[in-house]
Amino acid sequence: MKQDKSDTKQELLPGTLELLVLKVLVGEAKHGYAIVREIQRRSADVLNVEEGSLYPALYRMERQGWIEAEWGQSESNRRAKFYALTRSGRRELAAQTAQWRRMSVAIEGVLAPEGA
Repeated sequence: MKQDKSDTKQELLPGTLELLVLKVLVGEAKHGYAIVREIQRRSADVLNVEEGSLYPALYRMERQGWIEAEWGQSESNRRAKFYALTRSGRRELAAQTAQWRRMSVAIEGVLAPEGA
């Protein structure tokens, strides 16, 4: 049975959404839908971000001071809230990236064949 691409989409691991959002906001403010599309594009369409998860995360991150929001016009000429990384968000991105890399190395160590 052939697997369709939608069957291969993965839900995000707990705690990774903020890291991914911070990363895709480096260099350019984006609105919510553009953030979702960019995460999907960079993950080769494997990671699936639901709006029901994204917007609460954006609001939390805004309250933390990691991002700031401003109203603007989207590519389709619609009013949209654009999110941009703050200086505090850049520091948080660096900290979360380091933590993610440490955790990845630790998990790889457990998954590696014994004696390898």
